[in-house]
Amino acid sequence: MFASNNACLVPDTFWLIGIPGLESLYIWLSIPFGSMYLMAVVGNVTILAVVRMERSLHQPMYFFLCLLAIIDLVLSTSTMPKLLAIFWFGACNIGLNACLTQMFFIHCFATVESGIFLAMAFDRYVAICDPLHHTSVLTHKLVGYLGLAALLRGVFYIGPLPLMIRLRLPLYRTPVIAHSYCEHMAVVTLACGDTTVNNLYGMGIGFLVLILDSLAITVSYVMIFRAVMGLATPEARLKTLGTCGSHICAILVFYIPIAVSSLTHRFGHHVPPHIHILLANFYLLIPPILNPVVYAVRTKQIRERLLHILKSGTQPR
Repeated sequence: MFASNNACLVPDTFWLIGIPGLESLYIWLSIPFGSMYLMAVVGNVTILAVVRMERSLHQPMYFFLCLLAIIDLVLSTSTMPKLLAIFWFGACNIGLNACLTQMFFIHCFATVESGIFLAMAFDRYVAICDPLHHTSVLTHKLVGYLGLAALLRGVFYIGPLPLMIRLRLPLYRTPVIAHSYCEHMAVVTLACGDTTVNNLYGMGIGFLVLILDSLAITVSYVMIFRAVMGLATPEARLKTLGTCGSHICAILVFYIPIAVSSLTHRFGHHVPPHIHILLANFYLLIPPILNPVVYAVRTKQIRERLLHILKSGTQPR
């Protein structure tokens, strides 16, 4: 790292603060964060194993659930090991390329997860509004194509973010990032150059992903509710809506923490910095923890398979 003539720096490494103001509590904070990360890993690996073992779960809904589990593992693993290293060992430094790679994985797979929720909404729409053609429309091949499309969209949308930082913003006022991971805006705000293009692109991607995806999901559920209200009996309506319960819960678990974190970041100017950073970490941890719990509790096939595995493990040999 060296200083340029205008006192800006050309860093080859950055320094992640972690959670400012709570440095004295790092060892204690590592306990809940480490426990939540372990829960996320165990829960999502369990979902993947159960769906693989149980042939009755080889259906579009559960394939999408497996994609969610893989994405959640990537998201949580992109941030938590580094955060725990900061807590335990004070390992705050991160190379420029490693920082940009972390940024890409975080934002890319959050975008992919939103795309998977949109695909799951389409699956529920076909299953309820056109049940006779559900298996012929939502084939295994189409599920694969939808997953690939969500991944390519994430790469296409997010790929330019680290590239624009690398190519357009070589100079920085300080290498110290006031965050626990390399979040896009946390890095861009340190740059000495004109960041207008980076800011506008970041906001545009946020609009395309969060606003348009959530609107499309809302439209699909409006059509689903209209179809459900046309059913003859309340029991049939309740049973049909029950098939959407897990998906709705997972959507809320994903979008609400992001919305709260974004609104706090944009308008909560008087909120202490450690609250901002804790919220930002929670929105990457809460979905990976709660998604397996939601589907295990609300999905009869997964619940029964888990109970069978647990009973088999406790029986004497």
